[in-house]
Amino acid sequence: MRVRRMIRPMTVMVCLVLLAAGCAPGTGGGGEGGGGESGQVALRMSTWGNDSRLKLTEEAVTAFQQANPGITVQVENSEFGSYWDKLATQTAGNNAPDVIQMDESYIAAYGGRNALLDLSTQSSVLDLSAMDAKVLDTGKVNDTLVGAPVGVALFSVGVNPELLQKAGLKIPDDKTWTWDDLATMASTVTQKLGSDGVVGMDFFGLSAAEIGVWARQHNQEVFPLEGQTAVTEDTLVSYFEFAKKMVGMKATPPAGSQSEDLTTALDQSKFATNKAAFHLQFHTQIAAFVAASGTDLKLLRLPAQKSGDSPRMVNKASMYWSLAARGEHTEEAAKLVDFLMTDPAAVKVLKVERGVPAIAEVQSVIEPELDATGKMSLTFAQDMQDEVVPPPQVTPQNASGYSAEVTRIGTDVLFDRKSPADAAQDLLAVIKESSG
Repeated sequence: MRVRRMIRPMTVMVCLVLLAAGCAPGTGGGGEGGGGESGQVALRMSTWGNDSRLKLTEEAVTAFQQANPGITVQVENSEFGSYWDKLATQTAGNNAPDVIQMDESYIAAYGGRNALLDLSTQSSVLDLSAMDAKVLDTGKVNDTLVGAPVGVALFSVGVNPELLQKAGLKIPDDKTWTWDDLATMASTVTQKLGSDGVVGMDFFGLSAAEIGVWARQHNQEVFPLEGQTAVTEDTLVSYFEFAKKMVGMKATPPAGSQSEDLTTALDQSKFATNKAAFHLQFHTQIAAFVAASGTDLKLLRLPAQKSGDSPRMVNKASMYWSLAARGEHTEEAAKLVDFLMTDPAAVKVLKVERGVPAIAEVQSVIEPELDATGKMSLTFAQDMQDEVVPPPQVTPQNASGYSAEVTRIGTDVLFDRKSPADAAQDLLAVIKESSG
């Protein structure tokens, strides 16, 4: 689950091409970490995230090792962008970690090239039967379960109530508000508080997640399944036109400021430093923003195209645990994933850090352990379950660079280097190529 950080798709795709020929399951050893002293099984686990997440992960892994004295686990943590470069290189060199933290935008690229194990082969150790089938299916590539969804996250709006109050505004009714309502409120915030360096909304027009929402609210999909309507040029034009409108209204800052904020560290961003009233994010990220800002931030539903319409929000797998297809110790690796996802000694530590747990019983276990922000995230997800629509298919195998292309094209629009119409045509070409 990642919104903020741009990635380097070309390096990853080159390495994925290299690995395509040599990743059939069960065809070789697992590289480093295959053995250990006195019969110990040594596992490697790759993760991304900040120091806070890493500390919690290591604490949960320590609990696993205490419960399984014959297994040791080495956690290999990276920053999100460099993570994929490293993983692609490792996989191409038949040296992939045993347990792999996987993202929706890459799961088809790896799973479709047989680099990830079919988890159904480990069902005696990794029991996912209690998970909602619609959520579990998001871990399938070509009908094969290659990722265990760790949790669910909903793309939503974070809001800073204190800034709205200073601007003379009330928190909107998120069951009736529209994108135009958001633009108007954000513009008012900038007008009232701009002299203090505050903007209404930090950025809009640069995110693949935004386009997914925009398409879905027009009953279309960027990467449609059979029977679904593909996103049209008109819909993409309207998205880029709205992004320009937001800048024109000063609801969002100029292009340069938006691009800078999109790629800056989370705790230095405008929303995290109380300099933006609204921010689009996957909802469990609100905890990091609350911690950084020291402010009682809130979560809202996405705006709709028309008042009273459904915002057509979806459950997204926040991230997955996958197993390397060529790992030497797949049963032990599956046991580690099962522990991290279901054992009270782990889930009470990890809580909602990687999303609201995808298994309902686990939610009940962690709820008493949550602080106010964690409970807000959990309640938000639970309350939305009667409203969500079926999730889209995962990003296709050849589309790992799609998100970066959206940012590139959107940046050109905001800098007036490209018209919304030209941008829509260019993006459609990217989508077509990514779908092939």
